[in-house]
Amino acid sequence: MKPFEITRVFDAPRERVWKSWTEAERLKQWWGPKGFKVHTCKVDLRPGGVFHYGMTAPDGSDMWGKFTYRQIEAPKRLVCIVSFSDPKGGTTRHPWHANWPLEMLSSVTFEEQGGKTKVTVQWIPADSATETERKSFDEGRDGMKQGWGGTMDQFAAYLGQAK
Repeated sequence: MKPFEITRVFDAPRERVWKSWTEAERLKQWWGPKGFKVHTCKVDLRPGGVFHYGMTAPDGSDMWGKFTYRQIEAPKRLVCIVSFSDPKGGTTRHPWHANWPLEMLSSVTFEEQGGKTKVTVQWIPADSATETERKSFDEGRDGMKQGWGGTMDQFAAYLGQAK
């Protein structure tokens, strides 16, 4: 199966971009799709550690997620298992899509490009995904593109004002 991939170049040095993806106080200011507001953000940046977050959606509902870090190569690469979550950090199903993969394998790379940073996000269903979940993932590429596009827009705006 082909991974979902999105790439964007940000006008900021790699060290700053890396910190913005790995420090709770920075993540809290930009993480999530457009219109979502992070209210809880905890980062334990180590293999086996977790980035656990809660967001308020535009309709006022709460949504939780977590990244369980598998590999950390500062400031070049993060590899994580991504899932929806509950307030206690448990793994849950997608709140609006019952057949979405329970877990995704995600890789985020940070490449220096003359004072700018190219960020590439790749997602693919984890090995445990069922055939139905893999099909849902394949059919959900437009939604991922929209969600990640909004997240990248928020990140670009954050980098434009943050120092």
